[in-house]
Amino acid sequence: MDGFLARLFPVLRSITGPGVRETLRLIQDELADDARLNVYAVPSGTQVLDWTVPDEWYLTDAFIKDASGERVVDVQANNLHVLNYSAPVHARMTGEDLLPHLHALPEHPEWIPYRTSYYKKTWGFCVTQTQKEHLDAKQTYEVMIDSRLEPGVLNYADVVLPGQTHEEIFFSTHICHPSMANDNLSGVALMTYLIKALAKQDRYYTYRFAFVPGTIGAITYLAQHEQDLNIKHGLVITGVGDSGALHYKQSRQQNAIIDQTAQYVLEQRSKPYKLLPWEPYGYDERQYCSPGFNLPVGRLSRTPYAQYPEYHTSADNLDFISSAAIQEALEFCLELTQTLEANGVFLNTSPKGEPQLGRRGLYDDLGGSNDAKTLQLALLWVLNLSDGEHSLLHIAQQSGIAFKHIAKAQRLLLERNLLVKVT
Repeated sequence: MDGFLARLFPVLRSITGPGVRETLRLIQDELADDARLNVYAVPSGTQVLDWTVPDEWYLTDAFIKDASGERVVDVQANNLHVLNYSAPVHARMTGEDLLPHLHALPEHPEWIPYRTSYYKKTWGFCVTQTQKEHLDAKQTYEVMIDSRLEPGVLNYADVVLPGQTHEEIFFSTHICHPSMANDNLSGVALMTYLIKALAKQDRYYTYRFAFVPGTIGAITYLAQHEQDLNIKHGLVITGVGDSGALHYKQSRQQNAIIDQTAQYVLEQRSKPYKLLPWEPYGYDERQYCSPGFNLPVGRLSRTPYAQYPEYHTSADNLDFISSAAIQEALEFCLELTQTLEANGVFLNTSPKGEPQLGRRGLYDDLGGSNDAKTLQLALLWVLNLSDGEHSLLHIAQQSGIAFKHIAKAQRLLLERNLLVKVT
């Protein structure tokens, strides 16, 4: 994973352009033969819901040169130095005239801010406060941003892993930030490795994974795939590489099965976590949960966006994150999917009195293991509450018995035809 992150980090990404395509290529390389990305290209000017796909942005070079010809600001040194989606400019101007086009962080003088101008035509540079202070107001500088904004395409991709049912578990992450390790690449890495893991497993649900540019990419995905989607549970993944505790943000439905399951899995892990209520602000969950779709999609992160000083700055680099933190979040996602896979509502086929478990060999299956007593109790709980109304997750919560034991009891009872699946 460290090598994958290192290959992704230098790529100059935006909501369109060659950086997005290079990022998707690197993801496919990492997936290798485990899964195949479906890459889409939507032409500029295409109407997508209430939005329009913008012109494509290309950047070749950008710099500020002083009177001696030295590059005092150079996008080749750090791709955050140019205002993302900046219009082209090539001019000579004084430091005083240049100042309104500079973005800096006085509170962190050695950090470069990340700023964008997707939908307003302007130009600018992002610099450290130290660089800004070193500019001479009266000196003349050569300013150059070699960029193009022209009709092209917006690219995004998905992976679909088929299951026994067409109902889907949906994951989404954004792929548009240049050299942002936590707010971008941690989600990309987690989702790539989640695909690799789930591709090797038997699956009840079909899994859909969307790699999209933020906001416009998610809106485009919904516009282009509305008829394809059969989302039963969903999760947006972002910012999972820092040292903060896992945070789960509820879907707009607030009590969807994904919300209940995520909370249960976090509780069972016995590690610090935080639940966040729904609000119509944040990442692409606000598109998937917009009222016209109202999909059951929550969000997984660590420290929420804008609540750590490194957010949207050059300090959100590879040293700020750890693959161990991403790995822990990945393990949570796998536990979450395993729980969703096993969960369901069942009906006891012998509900009048307690069915005779001994003659069906169920006690023999329990054996003399340490879990035998727990599994015996789990069998009774599952039989009693499998009335077509209670899910296995509800039974685990009410009984206080770990879900894995409830799920095993369900499998044993299903094999003996003592249960039938309702949903």
